[in-house]
Amino acid sequence: MKVAFCGNDNPSAYNISAGFLKNVCFLDALNLVPHVFLLFITFPILFIGWGSQSSKVQIHHNTWLHFPGHNLRWILTFTLLFVHVCEIGEGIVSDAQLKSRHLHLFLPAIMGFVAATTSIVYYHNIETSNFPKLLLALFLYWVMAFVTKTIKLVRYCQDGFSFQQLRFCITGLMVVLYGLLMAVEINVIRVRKYVFFTDPQKVKPPEDLQDLGVRFLQPFVNLLSKATYWWMNTLIISAHRKPIDLKAIGKLPIAMRALTNYVRLKDAYEEQKKKVEDKPNRKPSIWLAMYRAFGRPILLSSTFRYLADLLGFAGPLCISGIVMSFSNETEDDILLTNATSANYTALTSGAIYPVRNSTDPFLTSTNFLKTAYVLAVLLFLALILQRTFLQASYYVTIETGINLRGALLAMIYNKMLRLSTSNLSMGEMTLGQINNLVAIETNQLMWFLFLCPNLWAMPVQIIMGVILLYNLLGQSALVGAAVIVLLAPIQYFIATKLAEAQKSTLDYSTERLKKTNEILKGIKLLKLYAWEHIFCRSVEETRVKELTSLKTFALYTSLSIFMNAAIPIAAVLATFVTYTYIKEEPPTTAQAFASLSLFHILVTPLFLLSTVVRFAVKAIISVQKLNEFLISDEIGDDSWRNGDTALTCESCKKHTGLPSKAINRKQPLRHQLDSYEPPLRIPTRHLDIDDCAIKVTNGYFSWGSGLATLSNIDIRIPTGQMTMIVGQVGCGKSSLLLAVLGEMQALEGKVHWNRGYESESSFEASRRNRYSVAYAAQKPWLLNATVEENITFGSPFNKQRYKAVTDACSLQPDIDLLPFGDQTEIGERGINLSGGQRQRICVARALYQNTNIVFLDDPFSALDIHLSDHLMQEGILKFLKDDKRTLVLVTHKLQYLPHADWIIAMKDGTVLREGTLKDIQTKDVELYEHWKTLMNRQDQELEKDMEADQTTLERKTLRRAMYPRESKAQLEDEDEEEEEEEEDDDNMSTVMRLRTNLPWKTCWQYLTSGGFLLLSLMIFSKLLKHSVIVAIDYWLAQWTSMTNNGKALCSTEEPARKTCYVAVFSILSGAGIVLCLVTSLTVEWMGLTAAKNLHHDLLNKIILGPIRFFDTTPLGLILNRFSADTNIIDQHIPPTLESLSRSTLLCLSAIGIISYATPWFVVALVPLGIAFYFIQKYFRVASKDLQELDDSTQLPLLCHFSETAEGLTTIRAFRHEPRFKQRMLELTDTNNIAYLFLSAANRWLEVRTDYLGAFIVLTAAVASISPNDGPKSGLVGLGLLYALTITNYLNWVVRNLADLEVQMSAVKKVNSFLNMESENYEGTMDISQVPKDWPQEGEIKIENLCVRYENNLKPVLKHVKAYIKPGQKVGICGRTGSGKSSLSLAFFRMVDIFDGKIVIDGIDISKIPLDMLRSRLSIILQDPILFSGSIRFNLDPECKCTDDTLWEALEIAQLKNMVKSLPGGLDAIVTEGGENFSVGQRQLFCLARAFVRKSSILIMDEATASIDMATENILQKVVMTAFADRTVVTIAHRVHTILTADLVIVMKRGVILEYDTPENLLAQEDGIFASFVRADM
Repeated sequence: MKVAFCGNDNPSAYNISAGFLKNVCFLDALNLVPHVFLLFITFPILFIGWGSQSSKVQIHHNTWLHFPGHNLRWILTFTLLFVHVCEIGEGIVSDAQLKSRHLHLFLPAIMGFVAATTSIVYYHNIETSNFPKLLLALFLYWVMAFVTKTIKLVRYCQDGFSFQQLRFCITGLMVVLYGLLMAVEINVIRVRKYVFFTDPQKVKPPEDLQDLGVRFLQPFVNLLSKATYWWMNTLIISAHRKPIDLKAIGKLPIAMRALTNYVRLKDAYEEQKKKVEDKPNRKPSIWLAMYRAFGRPILLSSTFRYLADLLGFAGPLCISGIVMSFSNETEDDILLTNATSANYTALTSGAIYPVRNSTDPFLTSTNFLKTAYVLAVLLFLALILQRTFLQASYYVTIETGINLRGALLAMIYNKMLRLSTSNLSMGEMTLGQINNLVAIETNQLMWFLFLCPNLWAMPVQIIMGVILLYNLLGQSALVGAAVIVLLAPIQYFIATKLAEAQKSTLDYSTERLKKTNEILKGIKLLKLYAWEHIFCRSVEETRVKELTSLKTFALYTSLSIFMNAAIPIAAVLATFVTYTYIKEEPPTTAQAFASLSLFHILVTPLFLLSTVVRFAVKAIISVQKLNEFLISDEIGDDSWRNGDTALTCESCKKHTGLPSKAINRKQPLRHQLDSYEPPLRIPTRHLDIDDCAIKVTNGYFSWGSGLATLSNIDIRIPTGQMTMIVGQVGCGKSSLLLAVLGEMQALEGKVHWNRGYESESSFEASRRNRYSVAYAAQKPWLLNATVEENITFGSPFNKQRYKAVTDACSLQPDIDLLPFGDQTEIGERGINLSGGQRQRICVARALYQNTNIVFLDDPFSALDIHLSDHLMQEGILKFLKDDKRTLVLVTHKLQYLPHADWIIAMKDGTVLREGTLKDIQTKDVELYEHWKTLMNRQDQELEKDMEADQTTLERKTLRRAMYPRESKAQLEDEDEEEEEEEEDDDNMSTVMRLRTNLPWKTCWQYLTSGGFLLLSLMIFSKLLKHSVIVAIDYWLAQWTSMTNNGKALCSTEEPARKTCYVAVFSILSGAGIVLCLVTSLTVEWMGLTAAKNLHHDLLNKIILGPIRFFDTTPLGLILNRFSADTNIIDQHIPPTLESLSRSTLLCLSAIGIISYATPWFVVALVPLGIAFYFIQKYFRVASKDLQELDDSTQLPLLCHFSETAEGLTTIRAFRHEPRFKQRMLELTDTNNIAYLFLSAANRWLEVRTDYLGAFIVLTAAVASISPNDGPKSGLVGLGLLYALTITNYLNWVVRNLADLEVQMSAVKKVNSFLNMESENYEGTMDISQVPKDWPQEGEIKIENLCVRYENNLKPVLKHVKAYIKPGQKVGICGRTGSGKSSLSLAFFRMVDIFDGKIVIDGIDISKIPLDMLRSRLSIILQDPILFSGSIRFNLDPECKCTDDTLWEALEIAQLKNMVKSLPGGLDAIVTEGGENFSVGQRQLFCLARAFVRKSSILIMDEATASIDMATENILQKVVMTAFADRTVVTIAHRVHTILTADLVIVMKRGVILEYDTPENLLAQEDGIFASFVRADM
């Protein structure tokens, strides 16, 4: 066929006798001019621009900005491109009906498409380089295009065309679009004045982009990049080279920061508060406030959602159109050719319009839409648009949800800093509630916001779907819809049941964790007493309960999955069977497949509806809790110490006696979140209080109950001196400090703070912070930070001062023990310090701060006598006095009273006496004498105490916790060890390979731990189910497209045939429904079995592990395996696995069906497959990193909240609220940016997989239409239906893969513990060979004993020889690390005996089974350990003894009377760790426990180290009397405890140095034992 611009079958085509404009062909040529002009101008500019840019590679985004009308221009250009596509399509379809090619019908349209694309690329480049002068070219283009199109439109109007003709409509649209684009261009000139004006406007890019730290570019990129997340490419691809860290994701843009959003929400909330001020019973509405602050983006998102939902219906409509075009093809062809030729002759004859050039066969839009190719392209475009809108809707809600969460967190935090202390202490607001608000309620609201658009989009979607179905199938459609609607409430019921099951599971797992935690803490004792199996059983019992509740959880989960899969099958079955019987004929193929895909669309909203409703209910409850919290009581506004400018004048008045009762507690503090400098006050000098820093007159203070806790308080605290507050326990000393700090409610009276420090001329004093008080609370409060940060507490670091303070608090030795010195993290997540160490750090913090006033609340309570004295001398008398700081000290240690300048004695909430010690001595002799007797008693205790050096003990514990430092480091590396092996050559490719490889090995381990039977059952049922589902649809295709000539699958007679088709269809559907249930159950069942086995193996492995493992592995690490990792294995892996297998199989079956229907599709599959492979490969790596970032940034945020709540009084006393708020905002923003990037990465993936899906649909459609002897219409419908489902499932495959990869790391961690070696429990002797009552005598021979902790470590005992006669009392002493404890462990084979042996009563202990050996010896450890349960359980967990035996043991340990007084006697409750008994009592219980076990050998490992003198004397007595006939080996901490022993062994570095009776050893003047005794005296 020849090609010519105007076609060569019409001689009059080139005839211009009637003028140029009358010739349509010429007009089309004219339309080419603007396009060609644009291409000629812009291409050189673009190439030159790109050439010069390529040297810089990428312009940094700090030059980016948007010209006015930016988004409008993009939208218009995209519309223009769409219209161009229609124009091209219309031209090609019209041209196809003519005898020769008429290029003028579609060539200008193609050129227009190219030009429009160029225009937007060109514009984008100009915009990013901010060079607006070049926009003139575009302006000229729009003008020219507008003019040429208008000419064409006018010509059409003259010729009397109407809107029925498609080409007329298209031309009209073009004119409008070009006109609008021209207007946009003019607007840019008007605003930016870059041409025609003398003063062009200088514009800077947004603030965020100038700050190079902002890496989140979504708000700043152009529309196309916004829609496709193109800007994420660099980040996601870079994840391959190196892991994404916090630096790579940068900072949040200003508009998304918590502070910005907090201000928005706060203003809206204040507005609500104002509205309800005069209505006392109404609360301000948070809902309205949230709507005010964040309503607009939600509306935008809902709009996107509606658009997406409406476009979603294009799929079924296009399918039915394409399928119909098949069945109608034959008749249509004849019709069309006739019509066209008739039309054509009429036109060419030129009867009516002599000059109307008739090379234009005009199409109506209905004809145009009947063309299958057009429908395929439309379907493709509709899918792309729908998916883009859907992802945009998701993104907007997620961003808004994150903003809302940031704002709520800031509101909660601010409120928390102002909560009245009484609320926290009286239990109106517990810490748990606040933590829940932060961790749970804010997230509930955020999630609700994510699902919010669904609430109003779903009803519309359902109604539209039902209407369309009704149009297709009539009444029978309503039957199907009814099935879906009736089954929806069941979904809701299942959803609520799921939530209940999850809750009960949580309760059981908390209980199980508590028990596991106890086992791990007391593992040494359990092993020494051979009780590990008893405790293991108790954990297993709880685990069984937990698994039962997990079973219900799994059942409901699988039911929910089953409903989701089965409802569409049931609905389709009901509909088609009804249709067949009502209409007496099967539905046509077009009807069948359009309605099938409509049912698929309908199911999703109904399935989601139950979830959304559940979240809505939760959100309502969360908001109620939030509201209660936000309107709870606040602390009084202590303006005399507040750096609040608005209150300056009030504070001056206050000194003159404004009653402080008039504080409005509800009034919100006008706090700006920014850190502010407190304004310096005008000093108000009052002569009467010149010499005192604080004066309280006539004070009555309460803890919010209205009853005065402190009454009639009149005190003064002299400036620059030391005031001591003394009194009995509970007489209100601490309350007095808090009352002065303004933490209590002042019922009447006032507190004056003197501001008269200006007289001090010294520079130091003027630099001090006048408004804060350094305060050390009674209960030490530490931050999760380094030791140094805890002491400096936000003040600048000053080396000399820091050293002075740490020395005064004698912290240096403790710091030296820590792994990283004072840079070690302490606090909840760091290293646990003992009480005394914590208290000294808090005192150091108070001393270090540069404040005029220091409050110390009982700083000596947890310190032993040496430290107290040192702190008093160095810290308080020297450091504080030299500084002339005012000190208020609450204490019980009366021996320090002589140092005080001023004493306040309290009793029962009132002041008993006030004055100097001299005053009290003269005025109140009785009190003075009382104090004297107390002091004497304290002095006697002091002498006793000199021996019990608690601090060395604390340090020892710390050293013990620290000694396996190196091995701890090893353990933390265990996760990375596999990577290190391959990193030896350190080339990038191996690291890369590791980051992209899926953990197949771990997956296999997980699947096989569920048992092979279940695994094969699962795989089989899955495959069967999907085959059946495909069979159902295939049968439907056969049934609906049965033509009389085709080979029918059923008999050809009518009634039989119908019955046959319906019957098979029903049977298949029924089978499909049953299989849905079976598969979802098998997956859950397999997951449960795997979880059960993994936990069982893990628990047993760990319980039997060697003690060295527990010394070297941090407890938290082991607990993590039982908490977080077990939870993932229990609850998260099975659903992920289910979802993954389902979506993968769906995609595979879809691809199979399409390839079967249209074999050509396989060719297109190759590039699509490659694209998909790379997308998932890159995404998985990035997603894993971002998920880890999100998890790791969440913990510090939650910890910051809980630690602030615990330290409220301290923070407020120090006046550090602004600093803590700043920290909270930083932590929130860090967590939010990680979460934002994670969700943006998910959108990145979904957009890409959705576009791939759209391409699959396009290729499938085009392949099936192509004019080879195509498939039957039924198969085409089937292929397209499946192609449409692929788009939904492709991204699930990748998302689930990424999730599974993260979750499998839990299995990997658990497995890493399963490879650990156990202790050797088997002995070489048979149990029957060991006598029942062995060891009867208690004779011990140690022969040439060598011991080490592990094969690769140095020996700790070298060739030790000793002989102990039956019944002897032996003392072993030596310095720390001399091997004393190792010797005691060797008796129990807790350490590796690699040479020599210990023989007890003639039997070598290495031959006896471990359980038996350990159950026949007794030991009392240094740290007394009790377990939660009853006293009876603690003494005898095996339940072997009678009550009399237990009472006898308690009597010997002198506990009988105390236990009798407890409720329940022997069954009295022991709390976790025995916290409800004192340390001494706990140690006595351990003694009783050792006595209950009637063994003839008792080993005491420094048992008296942590107890007071009285308890120690009891112990000594018992050992002498009750254990008189037993062999007792005492490892001594204080030498005087073994002076009465029969034999003393002195050890050093694993060798015995001296071995004799104590008398003989003392006689050797230069002996080591003698020197020990001298040092201890």
